[in-house]
Amino acid sequence: MAVIALAGCSGAPGVTTSALALLLSWPLEPGRRMILAECDPDGSAVLHGLLQGTLGDRYGLRNLSVAARQGDLGDAFWRQLIDLGSEDGKSEASHDRLLLPGITDPVQAASLGSVWKALGVIFRGIAAEHGHDVLIDLGRRGAFGPSGVLAEQADAVFVVVRNTLRCLQAAEGRVRALEERLGDVSVLMINEGPYPAGEVQRVLQVPVVATLPYAPKDAKVLSDGAEQPRHFTKSSLMKAARTGSALVVQRAALRRARLDPASARAGDGEATHAR
Repeated sequence: MAVIALAGCSGAPGVTTSALALLLSWPLEPGRRMILAECDPDGSAVLHGLLQGTLGDRYGLRNLSVAARQGDLGDAFWRQLIDLGSEDGKSEASHDRLLLPGITDPVQAASLGSVWKALGVIFRGIAAEHGHDVLIDLGRRGAFGPSGVLAEQADAVFVVVRNTLRCLQAAEGRVRALEERLGDVSVLMINEGPYPAGEVQRVLQVPVVATLPYAPKDAKVLSDGAEQPRHFTKSSLMKAARTGSALVVQRAALRRARLDPASARAGDGEATHAR
């Protein structure tokens, strides 16, 4: 299974909202889980957005720095996950769409210096040994600096880009820098502006693998915890997220197979066994 990182650029392109849409739309077979890890060093957008502060800071990334110092990071990781399939995040539910909330204050990122690399190892173990998928939200600057190791260890990295002139100009340098470090990256496009996917691909010189519509009303359900309209799961945003998630998985599998064919075959076998 896959470890996939989403990164952004300046101008609030919508990384976290896109990540949540993918999480809630991800195609899951029985026994498989999808985990969204909010690893944005600028702080969590979900705790006080989608979750409206209902969980406080009891769960999340901030608690893992203490666990790492105590040698309990592996077990502590699972205790910090909340279930987005239930109203309070902890009641009985399917437990197949899980969130690791991010830090509550950017100052806390300094205490995670030794945790980022260990998290990358945990994520890869979850994918290889348990057959689950992991989606990493790196925010606007998390693909660089100490947390950038998560991008380096991911099967694929997608830069979230709005197809506006302002966002494309900001994304060019970010995409080039990531390509130099990682070898290749892809784009998840938010269709807000006038430029079609082919033009975005030409400008950034990387493939646009999936596209999500610009749907502010539906996006606010995920970004701000707005009241969910009727048939939200059938909205254009969530329909596109379902299609996009399948394309993202395919891209990650192809990249993993190309870079490490033996590991990809082994991972597929373990995932099949886990199911």
